[in-house]
Amino acid sequence: MAPARAAGGVPPTGETARSAPVVGAKAAAAKVAGLAGTDDDEGNPAAGGVRGIREQLRTQRRLRVVTLVSLAAVVLVVLPAIFGLRAAGSDPVFRSLDSLEVPSWAAQQVEDQSSGSRWCFIDCTFRERTASSQKSFKETTAAYTSALTAAGWQPWKVGDCPEEAINPADTTYSCFRRDEFTLDLRVSPPECAVDQVAANDPSVAGSTAPPAVPKGACAGSAVSIKVQNAIADTRGKPEPEKSPFTGETPDAVIPDDPLLEPTPTAS
Repeated sequence: MAPARAAGGVPPTGETARSAPVVGAKAAAAKVAGLAGTDDDEGNPAAGGVRGIREQLRTQRRLRVVTLVSLAAVVLVVLPAIFGLRAAGSDPVFRSLDSLEVPSWAAQQVEDQSSGSRWCFIDCTFRERTASSQKSFKETTAAYTSALTAAGWQPWKVGDCPEEAINPADTTYSCFRRDEFTLDLRVSPPECAVDQVAANDPSVAGSTAPPAVPKGACAGSAVSIKVQNAIADTRGKPEPEKSPFTGETPDAVIPDDPLLEPTPTAS
């Protein structure tokens, strides 16, 4: 048996001394393995600090990605939706018509309608405003003409204005231009007067005829304002020239090809 280790730290001798380096190497390896194994140990402060830094970096990356996605959604979806709703709810042309200095008696029961695209995608926007006036068509026409001229609209003398014939005894039709827009102003008899004419027409007498309007109860006039983009208004523009390369397709000419002749039969 190997002698016991001497008390007081006296180094061993003999066989014990020869086995001491082996024991020391194993202890060192075990210590290194123990340190390596504690990298993932939650109780190791150094390992916890490294893992905490990594988690912070991951969290910051996630926050950056979420922020970028949110900004992209706002720019690509929310803002266009907001501007689209604002544009649909407040048309600049209708706002300019609202600012006309027209007497209140000439702008009763105002209704606005529009169709098409403001950016002239496929079709440009066509706007129409209808209103009723409490006075005659001549007074109403004078009031609107004065207001439009004061707002910068210039009278436009052009063909097809109006496109259909009118009765000058009770209707006026005039056209104006300003910037990139054209405007048609029509002042005609009120709807009740049209119904009264239909009621007195024997061809529609009976159940299909509208009720008769008491005499003197129908007064005033009806106003119609149509605004469209000048680029979409073809009035006053020259007709497009026809290309000399277009026309009717000539009939096909079959040449005298001997291959097209029937083969003679043997006699």
